Amino acid sequence: EGIFYVRPNRSDLLMLKLSKKADYGLIAVRHLAMKHLGGACSSKEIAKTYGIPVELLAKVLQRLVKKGLLISQQGSEGGYALARDPRTVTAFDVIHAIDGPLLITSCVTSHGDCSQRPMCTVKEPLGKVNEIIVQALSSVTMSSLGEDAAGEGLIGSGLVEIGGAAG
Repeated sequence: EGIFYVRPNRSDLLMLKLSKKADYGLIAVRHLAMKHLGGACSSKEIAKTYGIPVELLAKVLQRLVKKGLLISQQGSEGGYALARDPRTVTAFDVIHAIDGPLLITSCVTSHGDCSQRPMCTVKEPLGKVNEIIVQALSSVTMSSLGEDAAGEGLIGSGLVEIGGAAG
């Protein structure tokens, strides 16, 4: 799982693909952000709304509770709700909570072990690219995603454009 690059059929577009769990987490957190003051939502309600397997979504939501992004409420009005204001929860927060650190390659960390290290010319540039991706995802709040009624961009497609031409 995690994040990895795929090169689509078009040579002018490079995409960053999210794991299914991260994609589902973003969809669910966006849903909860849109209903932030309207109470909790059940995992079944969210799963049905977006056609997501309820068992997998339940696991994702529990992980987000464990990481402090959501709260779980019991009872007839129970379900899941955001633990913080949606203006303070970012796409990076959700992805990191589900998949862990965002790394485009293992060598960008201080722990990354690589036999090419002595001759490598791309570790530093890739590290900068990694930082830019983290900054970009950290600048996207759940409240700003909630404003996008069409669900374009990060949510739904599982893809984040990071370069090349769109369209």
